[in-house]
Amino acid sequence: MKVAISVPDPVFQAAEQFAKERGIPRSQLFAEALEEYLAQHGPEAITAQLNRVHDSEKSKLDESFIRAQSAVLKDEAW
Repeated sequence: MKVAISVPDPVFQAAEQFAKERGIPRSQLFAEALEEYLAQHGPEAITAQLNRVHDSEKSKLDESFIRAQSAVLKDEAW
């Protein structure tokens, strides 16, 4: 599909040079860049980033907090 977009001159010039150096059409560069951007910012990517953060951080609760929470919850009617 053809799309008309506006980009700042410096971005266009950098993209033009980048595509030329790699021997690919400018439209292919823009399509690949958009595809990569969507992959990095879509819901799956956000979930993956959150999983990496949670995998690297300790998530164990402090024992005193667990006891306090349990004490409060024992009086609750479920």
